[in-house]
Amino acid sequence: MTTRPTGELHQLMRAAGFTGIDDTETLAENWQVTDFADAGRRSLANLVEQTREPAVMVSFLDSDVGFIEALTPDGNSWEGLLNREMAKSYEIPLEHFPIEPAVAGALAWSAAAGLTPDEEAIRQTLTGSAPFATELSSALLVALGLPGAT
Repeated sequence: MTTRPTGELHQLMRAAGFTGIDDTETLAENWQVTDFADAGRRSLANLVEQTREPAVMVSFLDSDVGFIEALTPDGNSWEGLLNREMAKSYEIPLEHFPIEPAVAGALAWSAAAGLTPDEEAIRQTLTGSAPFATELSSALLVALGLPGAT
């Protein structure tokens, strides 16, 4: 989970329906990255509604595949998939995660968040492969323009 909360993030996440909330890393400009074990169906929407801040969430399947969901307070959302080659081995239907709409959504999300994204780097994270999807997730945060992301 990555967002810029106006209050204590763990408390806000619990109220939004996240469980197993773990370490939080604070980036520049109060952006925060937090690990969690599980999220309810509306957890991301609940958190964005509470904080009135954009958020992006990556849920992992065995650290091999990452499912991206992002939302802004005005309701703009996008979805994506990390580690597409590995996703094939899980028989995840790649056609449910088209690349170009995800790139366009990521660019719009970044702009709404006041960030400066790197379109080519976003595309590379959405089409690239890595031993662990967490590597692509970190690269995505940098590509989205999150200040201080590495």
